[in-house]
Amino acid sequence: MVYAYIRVSTELQNYESQRYEIQRWCDSKGMVISQWIEETVSGAIIWEKRQLGKRIKRMKRGDVIVCAELSRLGRNMMMVMSILNTCSQKDISLYSIKDNFELSDSLNSKIIAFAFSLAAEIERNLISQRTREALAAKKAAGQHLGRPIGTSAKKEKYYKLRTEVELKLQSGKTIRDVAKDLKVHPNTLSRYLKESKA
Repeated sequence: MVYAYIRVSTELQNYESQRYEIQRWCDSKGMVISQWIEETVSGAIIWEKRQLGKRIKRMKRGDVIVCAELSRLGRNMMMVMSILNTCSQKDISLYSIKDNFELSDSLNSKIIAFAFSLAAEIERNLISQRTREALAAKKAAGQHLGRPIGTSAKKEKYYKLRTEVELKLQSGKTIRDVAKDLKVHPNTLSRYLKESKA
C-alpha cells in the first residue's frame, strides 16, 4: 500500500501544496495512493506519538510512504534518522520528493539506513554518558540523588491524618482497609506506622 504523508505545523498553513506535489509525483511513477495521512502538529513532537508513528507501526513489508520533503517527517535530523531506521527495519520504502531521496530495498538505501542507525546509536550513547557524568559530579559534590528524603506526598498525607489512622486501627479496621482509604500500599502504611513509633 502507498501512504502519502502531509504535515503542517499550524492551522494557518495548508495541505494543498504538499498534496499537489505528492499526487503529481505518484502519478508520474504510476503509484496509486491508498491513504492520505494529514496532520497539523509540530515537528518537534515525538514521531511515535503522531499519526505518522501510529501508521508506521501498522505498516507491513513492501508498503510505501511518500512525503514532500524529509523536514515534514521531523524537525531535527535525529528524529528523521529514527524514522528512516524504523522503516528500513520493517522493509518499508520511503520517498521524499524535494530531497530526491529514496529509502528502498537497494544497496545504497541500506547503506544510508545503516549510517543513520549507527549515528542514532552513537547519539544515544553520548546522551547516556553525559547523564552518568552529570550524576557522578552531583554525587561527588554531596548532592542527594533521587526524590528528596521525607518529601513524599503520601507520607505527608499520613502524618496529617496520623491520629485518624490510629483511631481507625483501634476500632478494628485492618491496615489494608486504612491503606485503601489513604490510597497507599499496605506495606507503605506499615512502614509509616513503624517510623512514627520509632
